[in-house]
Amino acid sequence: MNRTAIAAAMAAAALALGVPACTGPKHVSFPAGSTMDRLQQAGKITVGVKYDQPGLGFRNLATGKPEGFDIKLAQIVAAELGLGRDDIDYVETVSRNREAYLESGRVDIVIASYSITPERRRKVGQAGPYYVTHQQLLVRKGEKDRISGPEQLPGVRVCSVAGSTSLATVQKKYRARPVPVATYTECVQRLLNKSVDAVTTDDAILLGYAALQPDKLEIAGRPFTEERYGIGYRKGDQTFCQFLTDAIRKAEDNGEWEKAFKDTLGKARVPTPEKPTLEPCQP
Repeated sequence: MNRTAIAAAMAAAALALGVPACTGPKHVSFPAGSTMDRLQQAGKITVGVKYDQPGLGFRNLATGKPEGFDIKLAQIVAAELGLGRDDIDYVETVSRNREAYLESGRVDIVIASYSITPERRRKVGQAGPYYVTHQQLLVRKGEKDRISGPEQLPGVRVCSVAGSTSLATVQKKYRARPVPVATYTECVQRLLNKSVDAVTTDDAILLGYAALQPDKLEIAGRPFTEERYGIGYRKGDQTFCQFLTDAIRKAEDNGEWEKAFKDTLGKARVPTPEKPTLEPCQP
């Protein structure tokens, strides 16, 4: 199957996840000069998201619109600013440019399966976690006995996106032969044409791809890391961090978080996890 066919299959499957519901704007006010005030006065927020992760952040080829759990969370944040769905500008943000986009002001926040790490927090702020997942492996159907887990990875060609924590883990800890690319769609294409032996990233993403082609792809082995997704923002903005943390907490408390999950990843048969414990904002 070529890349165009994969994209078409992804689009068809993503339709089943539904168009993100509009979280309506409301009247709120913020301290003058704060990031929240600036965004509200501008009447828009620019959010960096992924376009190639079914159920999380995916650009539906039929509608041209992004959808998924990360997109729902962006709408929740926008609503807390008094903004509506149409007031969000989405920018595709791949793993290797997330910090650069935040530091340059290209985006206001990043909600893009953005694992919280000490290295990233030296460059940008990360509020959360709003979701906890685990790294796994995707292999061709019938090959999970040969590659049954990370212990079988030494010397194995493993694909993931450049700049991801997943690729660094399999290379440094499990001595895999890393194959970095720009998108997960390209990784899946390489897996299908046998130019790599496995794809690795978070299980929620891999389950989405396996669900698209269950006769050709399957998950192999046990989860072997914990990935805590955070909302990226420009480093040092403590007030904005607290706003983002409070928005996540409110969504967890009022049921919006659970509904967003069930309407997106839940439809890809990902079990609804426990709501994660939010961390205090860091300087």
